[in-house]
Parts: sequence; C-alpha cells; structure tokens
Amino acid sequence: MTTWFITGASRGFGLEIARQALERGDNVVATARTPRAVEEALAAHADRLLAVPLDVNDEEQARAAVEAAVERFGTIDVLVNNAGRGLLGAVEETSDAEARAVFDTNVFGLLTVTRAVLPVMRARRSGRIVNLSSVGGFVGWAGWGLYCATKFSVEAVTESLRLELAPLGIQATAVEPGPFRTDFLDSSSLHRTERVIEDYQASAGGMRAWADNSNHAQDGDPVKAAAAIITVADAQEMPARIPLGKASVADVEDKLAGVARDVETWRDLALSTDFAS
Repeated sequence: MTTWFITGASRGFGLEIARQALERGDNVVATARTPRAVEEALAAHADRLLAVPLDVNDEEQARAAVEAAVERFGTIDVLVNNAGRGLLGAVEETSDAEARAVFDTNVFGLLTVTRAVLPVMRARRSGRIVNLSSVGGFVGWAGWGLYCATKFSVEAVTESLRLELAPLGIQATAVEPGPFRTDFLDSSSLHRTERVIEDYQASAGGMRAWADNSNHAQDGDPVKAAAAIITVADAQEMPARIPLGKASVADVEDKLAGVARDVETWRDLALSTDFAS
C-alpha cells in the first residue's frame, strides 16, 4: 500500500490523483488551504484519508503536515507537489509584487514542502517526488513569461534532485501538462497583471483572449491525466519529465527540433569560443 502526500488537493489534478489513489486502496495525505473541502469530496474514503491544512509557503505548517502524515500512516512514499497558481501578462506588464507572488507559490512553496518531506524518504532510502510543472516549463510563450519562469525553475530543481537523490534510492520527475479542463483558467487560479500595455495587444493580449475563450473547453481530460501521473509514480524507473496531452507533446517536439536547428546553424561559432587545443 502506497502513502501519498499531495499538495493543492482540494481541486484539479490534486483532487483527482487523491481520488484515484484512494479508490485503488492507497493512503492519501491531502493538503489544502481548506481541508474540509477535501474531506467532503473524498468522504467515502475517510478511513485512508488524512486531510490537513497547508499553505505551502508556511514552513512550520509544512513540517506539521509531514509529522501528522507519519503519525497516521507511518511514512510517505510519494510526494506530489501540485499546488500552484498562474499569472498572465507580458513581462513588462508584470509588477515586482506579482512576479514574487507566483514564484512564492510555484517555486518556493514547492521547495518548502520538499524539504519537509525528504528527511522521511532519506531515512528509508526510498520515495518518489512528482513535481507538477507544465509544458510552459519547457516552452515559453508570450503573455506567460513569469509563469513559465517558475515552471522552468521547477524543471531545473527536478533535474538536480534526480541526480542528488538517485544514490539514496529516491526518484523525481517533472510532469508537463498542456491545456487540461481544470479550473486553472478561472480567476481563483489564474491571476492577471493589473497593468496592460497597448503595445502588447497582439502578443500578450492574444493570450488573454485565448484564456477567456478556452476556459473549461481545453482538450485535456484531468481524469486521464491523473491516471497517467499515478502510472508514472508506479514505474520502476520514472522519466526525468513527461509531457501530457497532444498539445504538450507537439510543443516539446517543436522546441527540440528548433534547438537542434539552432545548434547546427551556429555550431562553428559556438565551438570557436574554447581555448585552442
């Protein structure tokens, strides 16, 4: 029986992963700012569910949540860093406060929870870390610069964690969903910059229109995504990253092809910068 520790479990991917893990007989520690919502949504599995309050930016609360998890279930096998928020707006339109807020949740909050959980996994020389990134953690878009910056950071942290934790028997992976039919584009999850600059109407403005028109009409099925994430967490060898959805796969493939073209075009100049051998 696997014990899961899931952040942002009151809705979206977090809630669906918790539901599917419970339905297959696992234990779940579901954290959220409002744990009562989790308890109500997953009431049928109360015997294997521990819903605890957690603001991922609160180190003391993170430690308390981990202690409660170990006291109830004995260990933590899989950490799912799912809590996050979006920010839509051009880079220049983004204020310092808006940029720091999205980094606080998506990057520093992830680090806070990971630091709280890792001592439990290190003690057992076993564990899995699933970091919810985004295809925006591999490909940048107009209007999403600061959000993508947080997810690029998640990817970098995950890559380094894989190397640092491999000798300890712990694996880590970054999950890169494309557009999925969750509440991500709702105002409760997606924040928009207060400042709007007319010069960016054709770029960031186009993305604002896309978000308005795409909410709850995305191609991705969150139920299937949760099942895929559980499959990855169960794998003997987890991948460094996995894109989810056709749009994500296409964007990743296009980026890789573009990088390969740039390297080939500029190869001679790139190689010319070393000392002569």
